[in-house]
Amino acid sequence: MAGTCRGIITDWGGVLTAPLPDTIGAWLAAERIDEDHYRTVMRSWVGGAYGGNGGPGAPGNPIHALERGEVATEEFERVLAAALRLVDGGPVTAEGLITRMFAGFTPVEEMYAVLRRARDHGMRTCLLSNSWGNVYPRELFDATFDAVVISGEVGMRKPEPEIFRHACDAAGLAPAECVFIDDIEHNVAAAVEVGMTGILHRDPDETRARLAETCGVPLDPLPG
Repeated sequence: MAGTCRGIITDWGGVLTAPLPDTIGAWLAAERIDEDHYRTVMRSWVGGAYGGNGGPGAPGNPIHALERGEVATEEFERVLAAALRLVDGGPVTAEGLITRMFAGFTPVEEMYAVLRRARDHGMRTCLLSNSWGNVYPRELFDATFDAVVISGEVGMRKPEPEIFRHACDAAGLAPAECVFIDDIEHNVAAAVEVGMTGILHRDPDETRARLAETCGVPLDPLPG
């Protein structure tokens, strides 16, 4: 693959941010939300959105609808808050729920630096994110990405094949010329199905090393 890779397309949450289990766990604890109940609700919703029922025709899945921009963020917040409960059984406040949930999604500078170094070596870079109506750190994007694709803004979502092709087009490349990074295995598998090379993200060091090998460019770690 080295020498044929010309672009890197990457997920945002869990790849360019702190790991999702850590950030979500901190939010649940801070809000005193019943964690076991939350995970029961999410297991059903996420399974429908990213499993075999996650295609364009999947009916009634709140995550699916939100990520494709079919419902307003405020409506999703009301639906999610109604499905959750506090540890004392009380209600969860709906207004501003997504902002509070994403407050801990701090940038991982090492991953941004890897992408910028790859770009310096002539690689095209593109963000491909399934949005929950959250605010992105767009002030970091100009120096990092040649293109940005947000699911709710284009009416498509991962793992739909069309959004991967759309991201490749936005980067000006064919799927076979692109590496795709995500922390959700089903999304990586879907990208591979359209002809991309997939990297399942677990930690920055491993992803950096795999990108350097796959793309044939030097991506040395940040100095300690």
